[in-house]
Amino acid sequence: MESSILGGLIVVVISGLVMGTSPWPLKLMRQFKYEQFAFVSMLFALIVLPWAITLFACPNTFAAYKSVPAGILIKSNLFSLAWGIAQVLALLCFVKIGVSLTYGILCAIGACVGVITPMVFKASGAFQMAPDLSSKAGLTVLAGVAVMVVGVFFASLSGFGREKMLQANAPKAERQPGGFGLGLLMVVVAGVLSAGWGFAFAYSQGPIIEAMKAHGAADFPAGIAVWAVALLGAALVNVLYPAYLMTRNRSWNVLAANGKEIALALVYGLLFFIPSALLGKGMVLLGVLGASVGFGVVQGTLILGGQALGFVSGEWRGVSGKPRQQIYIAIVILILSMVILALGNSLA
Repeated sequence: MESSILGGLIVVVISGLVMGTSPWPLKLMRQFKYEQFAFVSMLFALIVLPWAITLFACPNTFAAYKSVPAGILIKSNLFSLAWGIAQVLALLCFVKIGVSLTYGILCAIGACVGVITPMVFKASGAFQMAPDLSSKAGLTVLAGVAVMVVGVFFASLSGFGREKMLQANAPKAERQPGGFGLGLLMVVVAGVLSAGWGFAFAYSQGPIIEAMKAHGAADFPAGIAVWAVALLGAALVNVLYPAYLMTRNRSWNVLAANGKEIALALVYGLLFFIPSALLGKGMVLLGVLGASVGFGVVQGTLILGGQALGFVSGEWRGVSGKPRQQIYIAIVILILSMVILALGNSLA
């Protein structure tokens, strides 16, 4: 059991780091705008990849799905639809209040909602046995979330200071437009909805995995089958909205003229899908508190991965003083929070 929990922690840490560093292909794009890269990458990540794996590796796929109560499938799609809306809102907030501040607030709120909810409203499968908030394990996990929020606060302060410093040094024509208040409201909503990523798996995985395994699927593809059906809700937003934008702007031709950027978008889609597959597997390995602790650890490592990408890509070049000190403090606190979450999981 201890090796399984350790394996689960490693898997969810990798999930968060991959998700946090996944935007690097976008930095290499020159021709694609949001609608082009989002359409290609999300179509690949949310539909093509999960369904290809499920249909190839899960015997009698549709018979297995048919044996799952319809309410479970609807619930999982509603959660992923919420996550899909959060993705679009986050992109809009990048422009209005900056990437670092958006990530900070979104991850803090997402961590609170995503960690606490499954301990109050029990999820499916083994997660139904999750301890209550008032238990020793529950209180330890809450302490871990509280420490994480402090870490995210310092990361947000650091990001805000960094972007303010960079904006002050940028030419006037390149400065970001206003709308800070609206952006702040949007990122709060996005933070709440972002927990739908973990919920889409946690609240449906039990019956779906059981059905897939009953029809001959192995553990890992059975977990992917959860995402295949659940991510259709997210695809409604993240695939259809970019398609609408390209239709409105008459920019479908941009896709055909940029094979290299299609390849980069596919890489981004792969890096977007891998964290979902790893998150689901890691949650299951972590045991009864996996839905809460797994999501919390992913949120923390997502921030760390994003900051690592920022350092490597030169986003912190020319930034010194308090913003750098604050991000170093944030990194230490975030790592501490994940240690506390892991301790809480071990007490379950």
